[in-house]
Amino acid sequence: MLSQPFSVTFNSSDNQTITIESGKLARQADGSVTVRQGNCIILATVVATREPKEGQDFFPLSVDYQEKFASAGRIPGSFFKREARLNDYEILTSRLVDRALRPLFPEDYFCDVQVLINLISSDPEVMPDALACLAASAALAVSDIPIKEIISEVRISRVDGKMVVNPTRTELEKSDLEFIIAATEKNLMMVEGEAAECSEEDLIQALQMAHDAIRIQIKAQSELREKVGVAGKRDYTKPETNEALQQKVVAFAKDRVYQISRAGSSKHERSEGYDQLKDELIASLGEEISDTDKKLAKKYYEDLKWEVVRNMILDESIRLDGRSLDQIRPLAMETDTLPAPHGSALFTRGETQSLTTVTLGTPLDELLIESAAKSDYSKFILHYNFPPFSTGEVKPMRGPGRREVGHGNLAMRSLRQMMPGKDYPYTVRIVSDILESNGSSSMATVCAGSLALMDAGVPIGKHVSGVAMGLITRPSDGKNAVLTDILGDEDHLGDMDFKVTGTREGICGVQMDIKVDGLSMETMRQALEQARKGRLFILDSMYQCIAAAREEVKPHAPRMEKLFIDKEFIGAVIGPQGKVIQEIQRETGTTINIEEVGNYGEVSIFSPAKEGLEKAVAWIKGIVAVPEVGSTYESKVKSVMPYGAFVEFLPGKQGLLHISEVSWKRLETMEGVLNEGDMVKVKLIGIDHKTGKFKLSRKVLMPKPEGKPQESRESRES
Repeated sequence: MLSQPFSVTFNSSDNQTITIESGKLARQADGSVTVRQGNCIILATVVATREPKEGQDFFPLSVDYQEKFASAGRIPGSFFKREARLNDYEILTSRLVDRALRPLFPEDYFCDVQVLINLISSDPEVMPDALACLAASAALAVSDIPIKEIISEVRISRVDGKMVVNPTRTELEKSDLEFIIAATEKNLMMVEGEAAECSEEDLIQALQMAHDAIRIQIKAQSELREKVGVAGKRDYTKPETNEALQQKVVAFAKDRVYQISRAGSSKHERSEGYDQLKDELIASLGEEISDTDKKLAKKYYEDLKWEVVRNMILDESIRLDGRSLDQIRPLAMETDTLPAPHGSALFTRGETQSLTTVTLGTPLDELLIESAAKSDYSKFILHYNFPPFSTGEVKPMRGPGRREVGHGNLAMRSLRQMMPGKDYPYTVRIVSDILESNGSSSMATVCAGSLALMDAGVPIGKHVSGVAMGLITRPSDGKNAVLTDILGDEDHLGDMDFKVTGTREGICGVQMDIKVDGLSMETMRQALEQARKGRLFILDSMYQCIAAAREEVKPHAPRMEKLFIDKEFIGAVIGPQGKVIQEIQRETGTTINIEEVGNYGEVSIFSPAKEGLEKAVAWIKGIVAVPEVGSTYESKVKSVMPYGAFVEFLPGKQGLLHISEVSWKRLETMEGVLNEGDMVKVKLIGIDHKTGKFKLSRKVLMPKPEGKPQESRESRES
């Protein structure tokens, strides 16, 4: 007989009813739950191996979030009509959960853990990514997998000046501030989001309100765990230790590690010094040392480096490259670096360098972003590439990993705040290639991207810069140090990675990961203020490099002109099976996009050449022009008949130039008078409204012979 499932229902701070249930679905997993809000249902499962792999010395956690298209009653648009690899949105959601969960596990826990989160029912107004971490944490809570604490995540936005927890999709579209925040009962763990130049205090307020909402969700998970009756957490095999060996490592290497660390050398010099010392350490232990002890010795050596560098920073305020705690590394930047791209910039900060390009495209280049709930197009794209040579390594070149997707997303969200509105006709693609990396290449991407946008003539009103902050803490005496513009080693050795982007007026993007318990709001305020000063310092240099966006796009960038035509003319411009618009594009070398907006058509014409643009504009204006009796037109003879010639006086509009209207002289035949392809100026003298035929005259534009009364065919016929 099947057991009854257990569930807990609670209201969030905005009276959103959420239900967590366990024991009904996926019961062979170590832990499984469903989280429901409205019609949105997320299934989260967690499974962990009982023993770590032999010799494993790291924690192999994998988190995958995927949206099933059936959840929204849709069939995937791919060739195979099934869900494929995770898209960028799913990868970013997976990263949000991973970064929050990872610190929950004991440092000596090396068993494989797999967390799978699936959207199985979709609600058009509920944002499922804000519930994904709640589901994953609840699955862990009802399992016997050893975790230190329960956590949760919420999204907080500011809509019409009011902070809202887990806003609906409609509310989110109107927000000017959006952060996803993860926390335990006591401590913040992760922050990611964007804002339209919010203040530091706005961010603090959002963090505090989010933490209150998270505590409600943690309490509900604890209640569910009690109902399920989790007996306790499983035992696991801990890695081997050797205290005597550890003491030998410390005695041999501590002073030398300190000397190398405080020398203020470059990354490569420092790495060579550390590696040489490690080789000497292993040699000092003798040839009889076992492979296990050799591996342990290397681990203890890395632990020693971690301790020495942290104490050096805390006790002496000395950093690895000799800077003060709040000092930015040397800056170098330039624009118009490459001749062919539409915009380019090279940004170097210390040993981190980004070569960034901007390409201007047409609406046909927009990016389709497809999820279970909706499909949308984006006119702003940013791609971040991190080749192995940037860190002096040899690695296989594959597609972008989750790190590249995450770093690119942070830069994209930050720069998006300054992009022109929906009326801006171009699709803009930024590509950041990291050529050198030693800390915060994502922030270099933001700075280089801002410079390249201005170089391309994209009308952004302000520069956006970014800086990565670090934190070193020592719980034994409560001492801490906030570091500005952290190095790669300082990121690895530190307790916080806190990236802040923005303009002179406010914050545009934030990404924060905490590795320790107990980040006070006082420390947060100090980090934000130090980040603000660093951001302003970098911005001053950026404005000296290029103060404002170029007034025009570069000569080789596509030109654009926009026309608005009556809705009834859209079909005429496109033509049967697209023949007319294809002919215009082929003959003028342009790209034309037509969108129906209300009662009119919006025609965007793109061309790398001014002549082609002008020709296409004139062509389309001719198609949509309304012929006026009495107007004169330059026409082209399309065919010649015994009784006259048919001429095209406007694109797609032809009329008969009767033989009697060709000349004041009486003509017996059209032979030798006009030929197909001739250009001839005519006047529209009448329209037969019953048949829609146009009556044209050439002779009325010619000098009238003396003594001959001026008359037209119409007057004779009348």
